[in-house]
Amino acid sequence: MYSGSAQKENSRLKSFKNQGLDSTELRRRRAEVSVELRKAKKEDQLMKRRNIAIEPETSPLSDNSNGQATIPTTMDVGEILQKVYSDDPAVQLIGVQSARKLLSKAKQPPLDVIIQSGAVPRLVELLGTANNSTMQFEAAWALTNIASGNSQQTRTVVEAGAVPLFINLLSSPHKNVCDQAVWALGNIAGDGPDLRDYAVKCGIIQPLVNLISPETTVSHLRNITWTLSNLCRNKDPPPSDEAVTLLVPSISDLLHHNDKEVVADACWAFSYLTDSSNDRIEAVVKAGIIPRLVYMLSTNELTLQTPALRTIGNIVTGSDQQTQTVLECNVLEHFESLLRHHKANIQKEAAWTLSNITAGSQHQIEAVITHNLLPALVNVLGKGDFKAQKEAVWAVTNLTAGGTVQQVCHLLEAGVIKPLCDLLTIRDAKIITVILDAIANILTTAVKMNYKDQVCLLIEEAGGVDKIEVLQQHENVDVYKAALSIIDRFFSEEEEDTAVTPQTNADNGLFQFSTVKQPANFVL
Repeated sequence: MYSGSAQKENSRLKSFKNQGLDSTELRRRRAEVSVELRKAKKEDQLMKRRNIAIEPETSPLSDNSNGQATIPTTMDVGEILQKVYSDDPAVQLIGVQSARKLLSKAKQPPLDVIIQSGAVPRLVELLGTANNSTMQFEAAWALTNIASGNSQQTRTVVEAGAVPLFINLLSSPHKNVCDQAVWALGNIAGDGPDLRDYAVKCGIIQPLVNLISPETTVSHLRNITWTLSNLCRNKDPPPSDEAVTLLVPSISDLLHHNDKEVVADACWAFSYLTDSSNDRIEAVVKAGIIPRLVYMLSTNELTLQTPALRTIGNIVTGSDQQTQTVLECNVLEHFESLLRHHKANIQKEAAWTLSNITAGSQHQIEAVITHNLLPALVNVLGKGDFKAQKEAVWAVTNLTAGGTVQQVCHLLEAGVIKPLCDLLTIRDAKIITVILDAIANILTTAVKMNYKDQVCLLIEEAGGVDKIEVLQQHENVDVYKAALSIIDRFFSEEEEDTAVTPQTNADNGLFQFSTVKQPANFVL
């Protein structure tokens, strides 16, 4: 996989860094950083949704509405159950519609009451009344709302045999019936990986994607896209390879639709798929959607920027080549504005993405510098929301671990020392350790440049030395060891440690600190 020179460079990198980490270890997966952007999603983009009646006093329109009288909403559950199990289709319909109305209440619908009454098996059975689309629609609506509940409520619907019947209804000539089936299946697939995989096993994907056409109404397409996104959700385990192969082409097409809700949910689907192994990331990269994702970053539409940034961030947790594919689409042109975004979550997500880019090759680090992103990154480090600051810490530390001398100098020019030192008083031991790693890396570079005294002075003026000395008493073992090491190596009165003297025999000049030219505008 690596050429000989690349292997040597990787070996030098591991031996030089304080932690001995390579780029794979420096890159951080979504689960490790707990970014919570999904809180910004609107209700209609959630994992499950209820179908609330807009006009509760009238029967919903259906393809063969017979203009029947309004169904009373005061009927108790016992009466509803009696009518649902009636042999008279007209009486059945009254019972089903009454159940649906109860379950469509905006607040506290009696899901468990209906379940415990024993109505669910009968509602599932009535999905199969092919000669009565109104009955199918009403039963599907009621079951959709039950399936929008907790896992046990959803499983009650599944265990009654609803999934194959709902999939059959995807081929219904009655559009309202079909759309309600899509909605119900979305709730079921969104419950978790086991029900998602069960729906796939029952054959949901092909009839679902067959519904996508130029003639599909926008409202119907929104439900279809949302259900497709739920089929991509969850990663323990992730969707099967076969499912991904079937899903990606259609979702790629939906990403280019002109409706923002359709595009947003298609993009969330890709964010779920890329929050996985490099093989899954590669499947998305090969779909050719990265230019579209980059475009979405430029729209200033938060509902589009958010999932696009999430997906791009997930892709750059992959291999160097996958990261490079993103960079070649000029994604970094948008990152200064993202790092200065008025939403703290966007700043945090942008910093997390950059942390995985600075964990890559020196060429990729250079791209971050060339796009003048270090000042904005340091601004987040000093003034951002705390969660964004933590991501900026990782981005900075990764640069100091894998960057060239010149690249670390650019970081110093951007004023990184003061905000790094300011953060040494936080209570997060892990992040303190990461900050200390950055400071140690910077000082190691300064020694090799013969600028140790100047950089030590910067740290002292920023109050860093006092803070590091205090950390030598920290209760966390990693923190106090890292602090002790920095004081001992760089701030003690003893003779300089020969282990950090300049290297003069590195291949290709890498770490040839005695011959590396310092940037002309570097001032200490």
